[in-house]
Amino acid sequence: MKKLFYLLLTSLLGVFLISCGSSKNVAYLQDDNDSLFNEAYISQTQVMYDAHIMPKDLLTITVTATEPEAVRPFNLVTPSYTSSIATYGQPQLQTYLVDNGGYVNFPVIGQISLGGLTKNQAEEKIKGLLRDYIKDVPIVTVQFVNYKISVVGEVARPNTFTIVNEKVNIFEALAMAGDMTIWGRRDNVKIIREDAVGNKRIIKINLNDKNVIFSDDFYLQQNDVVYVEPNKVKAQNSEIGQATSLWISGASILISIAGLVVNILR
Repeated sequence: MKKLFYLLLTSLLGVFLISCGSSKNVAYLQDDNDSLFNEAYISQTQVMYDAHIMPKDLLTITVTATEPEAVRPFNLVTPSYTSSIATYGQPQLQTYLVDNGGYVNFPVIGQISLGGLTKNQAEEKIKGLLRDYIKDVPIVTVQFVNYKISVVGEVARPNTFTIVNEKVNIFEALAMAGDMTIWGRRDNVKIIREDAVGNKRIIKINLNDKNVIFSDDFYLQQNDVVYVEPNKVKAQNSEIGQATSLWISGASILISIAGLVVNILR
């Protein structure tokens, strides 16, 4: 009885030690020296992130001024559909698709190159082009309509998410997906990104490292895909589970055949 007790105690102790050792791989932003919020780190956060307009982005562009009639030609709306029975939908602002060359086709002015610009830069550029058409200085507002990111892999709720404020970092994206499962690798998160000319690349992020918040890739870009791969334990369990299922299926078939043979021989 004592041997059984010691065996159970040893097993539990082993599980505890393993869990303590593996917790290092679970915690985000690890810092042994507790220097994350030192002045040296804070000074690196002065530059604010701003999204850049990319091909295939959908934009709304609103122009306002003291004379509404003067800006009316620049604020197109999609009309509601009216049938003999009822009216469907509400009028909405016209959306502008950025083509592969970075241009949008804007009313009256025509083609405007906005690719690679931030929202503020695009607003200032359009405002300058409107000086020939509007006496007063107009207010131009550019907004993204389809700014989205996707989170897949070892997270609680993999999905594609639309970002309203056009700014999201890697932790916010994981939070929207319900955070990683315990099986997700924190030290090797992959971001799949396509640039303005169609080149694709895979960026590896180590979320165990406290310095990740200062990385150029800490903030995601529109259409980024975040992939959380499973750790070795999950992968091994998956392989064992599949192998076990095959063995059980094979054993069930053999038992059925054996039972059939016995019945025939009777």
